[in-house]
Amino acid sequence: MTPNASSLATSLVQSVDWLAVAPPTIAALAGLAVLVADLFLPERRKHLLGWGAIAGLALAALALLPLLDGDRSTFCLTTGTHACSYTADTFALVIQFLVLGGALLTALLSFSALDDLKLPAGEFWFLLLSSASGAALLPASRDLATLVIALEVASLPAFALVGLRRGDRLSSEAALKFFLSSVTATAVMLLGVSFVYAATGSLHLSRIADALTHVDPRLDTLAQAGVVLTLVGFAFKTAAVPFHFWVPDTYVGAPVPVAAYLSVIGKAVGFSGLILVTVLAFPSYADVWGPAVAVLAALTMTAGNAAALRQRPERSFSAVRLLAWSSVAQAGYLLVPIAAAGYADSGQDASRAIGSTVSYALMYAVVNLGAFAVAALVARTSPANRLTDYRGLYAARPAAALALGFFLLCLAGLPPGVIGLFAKVTVFSAAVDAGLGWLAVVMALNVVVALYYYLQWTAALFRTPGPAAEPEPVPAAGAAVTRPRAVPLTAAIALTAAAGIALSGAPQLVLRFASSTLL
Repeated sequence: MTPNASSLATSLVQSVDWLAVAPPTIAALAGLAVLVADLFLPERRKHLLGWGAIAGLALAALALLPLLDGDRSTFCLTTGTHACSYTADTFALVIQFLVLGGALLTALLSFSALDDLKLPAGEFWFLLLSSASGAALLPASRDLATLVIALEVASLPAFALVGLRRGDRLSSEAALKFFLSSVTATAVMLLGVSFVYAATGSLHLSRIADALTHVDPRLDTLAQAGVVLTLVGFAFKTAAVPFHFWVPDTYVGAPVPVAAYLSVIGKAVGFSGLILVTVLAFPSYADVWGPAVAVLAALTMTAGNAAALRQRPERSFSAVRLLAWSSVAQAGYLLVPIAAAGYADSGQDASRAIGSTVSYALMYAVVNLGAFAVAALVARTSPANRLTDYRGLYAARPAAALALGFFLLCLAGLPPGVIGLFAKVTVFSAAVDAGLGWLAVVMALNVVVALYYYLQWTAALFRTPGPAAEPEPVPAAGAAVTRPRAVPLTAAIALTAAAGIALSGAPQLVLRFASSTLL
């Protein structure tokens, strides 16, 4: 090899910062370890796979600690331009903590579901860890190719998790709807990515942002179309209207822990991707995506609350459906600061608006996982999981009723759920500061509307139990077992309740992100 060729080869070699990529890597390796261990463990010891998955997720979360001392980047171009494919900055670390913590709580919820629904343990834990590794990779991704790959690594195992109840019609139908709609959204997003690449000649977010400031006028329409189409895929993951139609059926058909996972981790994936492409890659096209996201926010919160109001308490799975539509409405609130970032006068104002979304997402993750945890507990004795099944819950399970009441009040933004109130005020302030007064009014009206169904459910918990209703037929896979494994589920409820109470006592622990620069 000639000296020039040797020098060229050396300049093209990329060094890998293994510490920076440790969190998603550990989750992925834990998934592979669980899959291999499943081949050798006897059936009576399969529960050890769950504890192995929890240990892997805890280790992945602990791997975030050495990264707190500063931004670390890897997989960078060696051609003189500082453009990297992976960056472990403050934003990435916060979202990775949310993802891995949420996956850990989901794992605690899942022990009882594996017993009750007779789910295959090895496949379940492998799919959960695989999806969590993709979700942890996405917020640190800094080029469109890595973003798309991370999005699909997070999504493909989720399709299988939804349809894991073999022989169950609802589960199979939910998985098929989820898969088809997601694949369509991904295809549209890939078309948008190709348009952006054609207009800018790069896939790295920082280089795209620079190229879009002086794009060839002949390619301006192509670039605008690429921006809009790229956002479609992430809008689907956030369950924004009109890309929300898969949510209620998917949540009902999936095991309750999987529905909880999708409601929190799935949204974290969608929102982090949406933030990255809008704020980092497309800031010069804020006049295109800013108004679009504002309209999406208004439509999403309104449609979600309207559908939640229409839920009939006696209908099978009405509790899960209400949580599903509630998550759609909450997605609308989460979109508000992103829209505000499109109207910001400076990068610092945009970062402050994004901080509002992140702080709200952290609050939402804790209390929504807690609400689903109580729903999973009730589903063990009432598999139909109707809202009427929660009437008089305080008389039977006082601790669970108090926890669920607290979680619902947090989602409603009422004391003692102080963290929910402060998070909503922060989001509202972001809209006002950006000059989006009309969106702030729409949000305020929707918050008032949502009080009705949150308070109605909360009040039912403390009413006198009514006469036993005739059980509605439910899929055989949903039948409860006689001696369930309840300790991890109880631990999940206790952890989320403790976290919610602590955050309500010191909301600045989360809300400080509203005034810090995350990107």
